[in-house]
This record gives sequence, structure tokens and C-alpha cells, in this order.
Amino acid sequence: MPLKKMSSDKIAINIIGYIVLIIGALICVVPFWMILVGSFSNNNMVNQWGFSIWMRGFSVQAYRTVFVAPAQILNAYKTSLLVTACGTVILLLIQSMGAYVLSRKDYKYRNKFSFFFFFTTIFSGGLVPWYMLCNNYLMFSNLPLVAMVTPMLFNYFYIIIMRTFMSGIPDSLTESAKIDGGNDFRIYAQIIIPLSKPVLATVGLFAALNYWNDWYNAMLFSNTSVWDKWQPLQYFLYTIINRMQGISNFAQAAGFSMGQMPTETFKLAATIIATGPILLVYPFVQKYFVKGIMLGAVKG
Repeated sequence: MPLKKMSSDKIAINIIGYIVLIIGALICVVPFWMILVGSFSNNNMVNQWGFSIWMRGFSVQAYRTVFVAPAQILNAYKTSLLVTACGTVILLLIQSMGAYVLSRKDYKYRNKFSFFFFFTTIFSGGLVPWYMLCNNYLMFSNLPLVAMVTPMLFNYFYIIIMRTFMSGIPDSLTESAKIDGGNDFRIYAQIIIPLSKPVLATVGLFAALNYWNDWYNAMLFSNTSVWDKWQPLQYFLYTIINRMQGISNFAQAAGFSMGQMPTETFKLAATIIATGPILLVYPFVQKYFVKGIMLGAVKG
């Protein structure tokens, strides 16, 4: 059958839609391209002319400065990967179990627990009491891995997403499993989790990004020698940038020349190094990410 000819209104809407999508894509891509190009630019030219979408004098001095101590960079990468992997897996386990319980219509206390979880997101004890609890009683200063994983294990926003998704799973599946003798843990592991892969991938990506980009917890609790081998990548690069900025400010105040120290291009190179692994992982979870977002929105 011949294809139906599109009306002029539909053609106009499609053209406008493509234009908006292209502009949106450029808004997302151009800044990253400027960071990538700037990281390979000459630092003096960047200081003189500013950042641009075109390379200003090819130079790899920024990357040489980053990898001046390759063993420390490698160790920081290992720490960030370990924290991200452990934190994401444990978070998905805890959050999915909580979301499954709250999605059960036969659990009479689910509204009370939902209110309790929501209440803690609005009111908190404050930074100082939280720090005193973690440092003086939970000994986060002596437990680097625990200090970087534990604070972000609970997020009520993730529970809402998972609960909304799991509420859309037909009750007939769980009821038939109960008739066959399945307990709650078996239903959760063999029915709920396999059917919740899209939302698990979505929440897992959010959680992995938070763990990978976190440097704040390391900054708060890294006041003992135990942390020397447990600095995550973000905090390691953060300390280097601060040191370079301090040296630069001192040299300028004293009237000394900084020579070829890539103070500006180093920040861009550090950004590329820090975001590289996430860019490699995202294509593998993209289909689950989009599906999880759409299903969670539709089943609201």
C-alpha cells in the first residue's frame, strides 16, 4: 500500500522537533568538546585567549602532570571502582528490598514507613551532629571503605522510583507463587528482581554516578594515615588542583614566574580522566535506563 502523504502541519512539527533535538544535543556535546580540546591545548594560550571549541596550540603537558605519579593515579582509580561497585550493589539490594515491602498492598504499615522515610529527607540533625556520630562513634576515620560507601546507601527518591515500578507488577504473579509454596524472599529474588531489571539499571546508574563523583566524604574523614592508600580519584584530583592553585597564587604574590605549569588545562584533563569510565559504561545500560524512566513515569 502506498504511504500516506504527511500533512503540512505534521511536517512543520517534525522539522521543529528535529531542530529542538539538534540544539539540545549541541548544548550537551559542545561543552564536553571544549573540555576535551582544552585539555590538549597550550596552557599559556588558554590563559591569554580563553577556552574555545578549537585547539589553541597542541600540548599534552596537562596529562603529563596528571600522570606524574602513575601509581597514585592507578590506586585512586582502584579505590573509586571498588567504592562504586560495592556501594551500587549494596544500595540496590537495600533499596529494592525496601521498595518491594512498600509496594506490597497487604503490608499495613507501608504508609507509616513511607511517611517516616519521607520525613527524614526534609529534616535532619545537621552536619555537625552527623559528623560527630560518624567520626566519634562509627569510627569512619579508621574505616575508609565504610566511610565512603555507607553515607549514600539510603535515598528515598530511589525507593519511590522502585516502588512505583514494582507496584505495576501484577499481583497474580506473587499470589500464584505463594500458592506454590514460595516465601517472600523467594518471590523477591526469583520474580520481582528479574522483572525489575529496567528500574534497577536506572537507579544503579544514578547511584554509580553519585559514588564515582563523590569526594566530600573522603575530605571529611581522611584525617588519619589509614586514608593514604584509600583516596578516591575525585578527591585525589581535587587535592592536586588545590595544591597547584595554591602554588600559583603564592608565586604570583611573590613575583615569580610559574613557567609551564598547566594550571588551567590540568583542570580540563582531570575532568576527562574522571568522566572517562562513566562514558564507557553508559552505552551498555542506556536501553534499560530509558525503559526504566518511561515505565516508572507511565505507571505512576
